[in-house]
Amino acid sequence: MMFYVYVLQSEMDRMFYTGFTTNLKRRLSEHNGGRSVSTCWRRPFKLIYFEAGFDREDALRREKYLKSGNGKIYLNNRLSNYLSGTRIIDLKNIELDAEQTEIYDNTN
Repeated sequence: MMFYVYVLQSEMDRMFYTGFTTNLKRRLSEHNGGRSVSTCWRRPFKLIYFEAGFDREDALRREKYLKSGNGKIYLNNRLSNYLSGTRIIDLKNIELDAEQTEIYDNTN
């Protein structure tokens, strides 16, 4: 079983949401279908980053890190090319709660 940490970007307010799941496609569908209380008012979302691993605890630890100040800096640096095409991000305003690029391409 794979465990995923993912980052979504709201197409409405451009803010980020980070989460953890074992089924990335289903979870993105849940977010975009309004079946997540924490994100239903910010739809639609697009998947902009994810990481996959084999250990649940490692993935949960990574999710927690990406929600931290240093994790936000990491994401800002890691996604700098992508973000330069959308807008400059104020790190203190990033909300943070990732399969492979093929999954991302198949969900668009």
